[in-house]
Amino acid sequence: MSLWILLTLVLGILAGTFFSQDFTAFLDSSSSYMLWGLIFFVGIDIGANQSALRRVTHMGWKILLFPAAVILGSLLGGGILSLLLPGQGLKEGLAISSGLGWYSLSGILITEAGSPVAGSIAFLSNVIREVITFISVPLIAKYLGHYCAIAPAGATAMDTTLALISRNTDSETAILAFVSGICCTLAVPILVPLFL
Repeated sequence: MSLWILLTLVLGILAGTFFSQDFTAFLDSSSSYMLWGLIFFVGIDIGANQSALRRVTHMGWKILLFPAAVILGSLLGGGILSLLLPGQGLKEGLAISSGLGWYSLSGILITEAGSPVAGSIAFLSNVIREVITFISVPLIAKYLGHYCAIAPAGATAMDTTLALISRNTDSETAILAFVSGICCTLAVPILVPLFL
């Protein structure tokens, strides 16, 4: 599965070099509708599995442990890397890692706070996080377990990578991923300014 995802991405990049700006503008405007449709179909799949819904609702507040672990793991990774890389401060590294995969917001917040280089790094690191998620989720789900497949997605677990997680895990994990994605998405506009 990962090979097909990587191949599709590479083919998309190659195909993109032959299309005009008008066509790519059309793709930008229509991609939201395609994403909503994809989420709708994942929702149908989740809703059809009543036993998974019951198991998740019985978890109660413990369901928040998943996004908390994703957020803490991202911050820990960003903090460690910022200490290892020259010219990168701890606060900047924590702000960059606080993007949690939401590249369209974190880069802008950091740039507007007066650090365009860190904003560019945040944008790129979150785009790369999403690409790595598309490639790694099938392998993680197969070899490390379904719950582990939620972590790489971060905030994208509620939208762009939800279908991938759902396809490679089960309905219960898809629900947990959706909740984790919502919590991570809500955390980004709070955490990024906190570390700037």
